[in-house]
Amino acid sequence: MDARPLQPHHLTPMTPLIEIDPGSGFCFGVVTAIRKAEEELERGGTLYCLGDIVHNSDEVERLRRRGLVTISHSDLATLPAGSRVLLRAHGEPPSTYATARSRGLVVIDATCPVVLRLQQRIRHTYESSPAGTQIVIYGKKGHAEVNGLVGQTDGTALVVENASELGGIDPLRPVKLFSQTTKSLDGMRHISDSISATISPGVAFESFDTVCRQVASRADGLRHFAEAHDVVLFVAGAKSSNGRALYAECLAVNPRTHLIANADAIDQSWLSSASSIGICGATSTPSWLMEQVSRRVSELVSPTRSDE
Repeated sequence: MDARPLQPHHLTPMTPLIEIDPGSGFCFGVVTAIRKAEEELERGGTLYCLGDIVHNSDEVERLRRRGLVTISHSDLATLPAGSRVLLRAHGEPPSTYATARSRGLVVIDATCPVVLRLQQRIRHTYESSPAGTQIVIYGKKGHAEVNGLVGQTDGTALVVENASELGGIDPLRPVKLFSQTTKSLDGMRHISDSISATISPGVAFESFDTVCRQVASRADGLRHFAEAHDVVLFVAGAKSSNGRALYAECLAVNPRTHLIANADAIDQSWLSSASSIGICGATSTPSWLMEQVSRRVSELVSPTRSDE
C-alpha cells in the first residue's frame, strides 16, 4: 500500500452562478411593435417611427441599422404623401391620426392592445359622463402613453404623478380616475385613497383599475429574483421610466443591485465574492442585450482570466 503523504494542490475558484431572469424583457406590446417594424423593413423602402420605438437606445440603434428612421411629431408635416409611419406601442392621441390622414401618410399602428382598450374606455367615459366630471390620469407627465390618453379627453384630463398634485381637483365635482398602464398597483391605490379623502362627502368618485397585469406582476417576481442572488445587474435604457421603477424594487431588497445600460457599464468590482449573479431588466429591455451582459459577466468572473 502506498503510504506517501498526499501532496497539496491548488483549488480552482468556483465560478459564480449567472442567471437571466426568465420573466424580464419586452412585454407583449413592445414585442408586437418590433415585429411589425421588422416585417415592414423586410418589404424595403423607408419606414418612419414616431418617437423611439422602445425606451432602449441599443434596440433603437439595432433597428436604425436595419433602416428604421425615428422622427418627431413636427416631422409629420414634412413627410411626402405615401410615407409609412409606425405608431409605437405607447399609442397616440386622435390628433396624430388626423395629421396623418391630412398628409396622406400610411399608418402602421402598433399600439398595444391594452393601451388601445384604455384609450377607448377613457374616450367613452369622457363623452358619456355628465358635464363637469373631472377625468384624472395617474401617470408620468409628458410620457407618450399619457399624452395619448389625455388626447382622448381633448386635452382636458388632469395628470397627476403623486398625491401632492391632487390640489388641481375640484372637491365639489365628480371624479373618474384612470392609470397609465405601467404604473404600480400600490401607487394607484394610494392615489385613489387620497382622492377619496379629498373630495367632499356625497360627490361621485369612480376609480378604474387600468394597470397592465403583465407589467404589474413583474415587480413581485423581480423582488424574489433579486433576493435570490448576491449581485443583481438591472439592464435598462436611460429613458425607461418602467426601468427606473423596477430597478428600485430590486434595490429595495438587494443593496448590491446595479443599474446598467449595457455590458460596457459593468464594474468588475461589483462582482467580487459573489456566488450568484442575477441579470434582469425592464419591459423595454431586449433579451439579446441581457444575454450580452451575461456573456460579459462570464468573462469577468472566469478563473482563467489572465489579469487575475
